[in-house]
Amino acid sequence: MAKLVRAISDMGGVVLSVIDSTDIVKRMEEIHQTSAVVSAALGRMLTASQLMASTLKHVDDSITLRIKADGPIGLITVGCDGRGNCKGFVENNIVEVPLKAPGKLDVGAAVGKNGYLYVVKDIGLKEPYIGSIPLESGEIAEDITAYYAYSEQIPTVCALGVLVNPDLSIKRAGGYLLQLLPGATEEEITMLENNIQNVPSITAFFEQDKTVYDVIETVLDGFNPNMLDEGEVSYHCDCNRDRVEKALISIGIKDLEMLRDEEEQIEMGCQYCDAKYYFSKEDLDKMIKSLKKA
Repeated sequence: MAKLVRAISDMGGVVLSVIDSTDIVKRMEEIHQTSAVVSAALGRMLTASQLMASTLKHVDDSITLRIKADGPIGLITVGCDGRGNCKGFVENNIVEVPLKAPGKLDVGAAVGKNGYLYVVKDIGLKEPYIGSIPLESGEIAEDITAYYAYSEQIPTVCALGVLVNPDLSIKRAGGYLLQLLPGATEEEITMLENNIQNVPSITAFFEQDKTVYDVIETVLDGFNPNMLDEGEVSYHCDCNRDRVEKALISIGIKDLEMLRDEEEQIEMGCQYCDAKYYFSKEDLDKMIKSLKKA
């Protein structure tokens, strides 16, 4: 299971969330069979969603991130709830772009630099909160940092990383979200800047057999951090047959009758987990009758 921890400085001016999301990104790659650069992009988005969801107050709250840009990946969508369950998908799971440098995947080129990051927070209000910003780079971490600066006015540092093996399996993945709260001093900011230099790459840090706790000790060195919470998080899709059936019913009597008359069996697939659900002519008949009675 993936591990996420949150800590706060002893003076209360700095909050740090850290995740080792290796298992999450591994599960994503197994489901979607992504190429290397798509694994990096979607893996970063899933990692970011977990870090951002760690600030949700209730287990039934949720956050959804979408990026729509001009890169070959197309639409990227991920979601995460207050329980630490995340899921995601991309429009195009196989994309190849030239390396940015030897061994360095060019996520920005695959995602695109002309587009928007959308953040949707459902926190139990009548309407969800929706924020959006133009992309900074398409590298995702910089875009998350910019979102907090422009949309929520929270000084933030976001670091995300996915290390892909030559056979396209996932070697390591993780990230952290560092945020300054009101009252943070210039001295504290300078200390943080110096500390961050000691974690140049989150995946390289984990490659040295460091843990999420080591990241907290390094980034918050000199701040006497206190743990806020910690727990296991995962890639988990909450789809089921009833939900898929409701989606089918929503298309209306006319379209259901057309499907019933043209197909022996309807296959419906979940874009998040690739689960398959099958509906017979008899199943469709029952749906049609229920709509006619309503």
